[in-house]
Amino acid sequence: MGLRGVNRIMIAVRDLEQGKALYRDMLGATFEDAHWTGEPFGILVSIAWDAGIEICAPMPGREVDSAVSAFLAHRGEGIITVFFGVDDSETAVARAARAGFASVHALDYTQDEIDTHLSGYFTRYQENMLDSAERCGFTVALARLDPRPASAG
Repeated sequence: MGLRGVNRIMIAVRDLEQGKALYRDMLGATFEDAHWTGEPFGILVSIAWDAGIEICAPMPGREVDSAVSAFLAHRGEGIITVFFGVDDSETAVARAARAGFASVHALDYTQDEIDTHLSGYFTRYQENMLDSAERCGFTVALARLDPRPASAG
């Protein structure tokens, strides 16, 4: 499968700015807002690639019906997703399916989206969320994120 290890964790918080301040002060993490990725799900998103942390919180007015509302109501703030880096998304998703985990959401950003919204850090950005929360206690995401070579600036 070409497993690359943990890429990052996603932490659900009630207040995005407070969450960013917590991990910035504790770890020195540098966050970049990526709200466009969460808007369809009613969440605000900020990522600290240097710390391997993605923070999400309900958008104002979506505290009850966002993609993280039920998690926050039942479990409180905490790790909601672990992103595992993979070399080949199709192979990784097929392996997960054989183990009984279906992909319930997938995305594959274009290079224009990567350049516009993700500071051009990658040449490939794919994610597959698995239906793992009940069995694992969190959502497992398979992430093929191919970094842009340093010389490609």
